[in-house]
This record gives sequence, structure tokens and C-alpha cells, in this order.
Amino acid sequence: MTGAAPVVLTTARLILRGWTDDDRPAFAALNADPRVMEHFPSTLTREQSDAMVDRIMDRMAAQGYGLWALEERASGRFLGFTGFNPVPPGILAAGEPPGTEVGWRLSYEAWGCGYATEAARAALAHAFGSAGLDRVWSFTARTNVRSQAVMRRLGMVLAAEFDHPTLPVESPLHRHVLFRVDRPDAREGT
Repeated sequence: MTGAAPVVLTTARLILRGWTDDDRPAFAALNADPRVMEHFPSTLTREQSDAMVDRIMDRMAAQGYGLWALEERASGRFLGFTGFNPVPPGILAAGEPPGTEVGWRLSYEAWGCGYATEAARAALAHAFGSAGLDRVWSFTARTNVRSQAVMRRLGMVLAAEFDHPTLPVESPLHRHVLFRVDRPDAREGT
């Protein structure tokens, strides 16, 4: 780990910041909510949720960005996360270089407020600016139309459909969609 200080991003209504131990209870509650986890294989236990926070914090410490804790500016309320993860193996087409995924997970009470789109726009500005990325991906279960709507609002385009390599064929979540967006100046040259 390089010990990079986490980058903090702000929008009109949100702060994307590093995680603190105070975020753990709210994040565990979010991960235990079946509505939030509808398009994931299962809800998470407190131990699983805390282990996820540990991994997120380690990645943030190593590179200065990742899955930021998402906070409502006006109230200081923890809303969930938005940011980046490496695309897992088996998602991108053969021959595609390793990629970065933008993603989000917000508490049910924060849905329908435009927070995911607002936060992801700030994250993408960082990706195509300071982080120097040329392309960012996002994927979800084909049944997750709400997240797909966010992807489209971000200017992402459908790149492919695929069967998720870690989910059983009989799972309703097995079929996924993959979206991508390129750095704006890279798109102009195509």
C-alpha cells in the first residue's frame, strides 16, 4: 500500500469521501436490506459487510480512490457508496484489457433522489481527469432496470450481454448487461 490519502469529491448535494468505522453500522443495515440487495445473490451479514468495508478501505489507502462512502451534505447522513472497482475476471470480452467498473449501492431511503447519478458523474469526472482512465465499465443483472437507467443517464452505452461467471445458470440474476463510457476526448476521435 502506498498510503495515499483518499480523494474527496463534492457535488451540490453530496460528499464522496473515505470510509470511517462510524459508517459500518449503516452500511451493514443497507447490505441486510432485501430491497437494496434484490439484484445480488443474497443479503450480507454484519461480518460480511464489515469485511467488504475492510477491502474498500484497503483499496482506498493503496490508490487514493475506489468505492467512496457517500454522504448527504446537508445532513451528514451516510447514503451508501459510489465509485470504482476493478472489473472481475470473466466479465470483459477476451482480448479486452483489464477494466475499471463504476458502481453504486445506496440505502433504500436514498433511492429516487438522483443521488446515484449525481455521485457517479463526479466519480467519472475524476476517472477521466486525475485518474487518467480512458474507459469505464458498469454491469448489472439484466433485471436491474433502475441501475441500467442510471448508466444511460451517465452516457453509458450497452456493450454486451453476458452470463455472469460466478452465478448458477438457474439464477434469475445469471444474465447480465455490460455498459461502457469512454473518456470524452477519446470519443471525439472515434
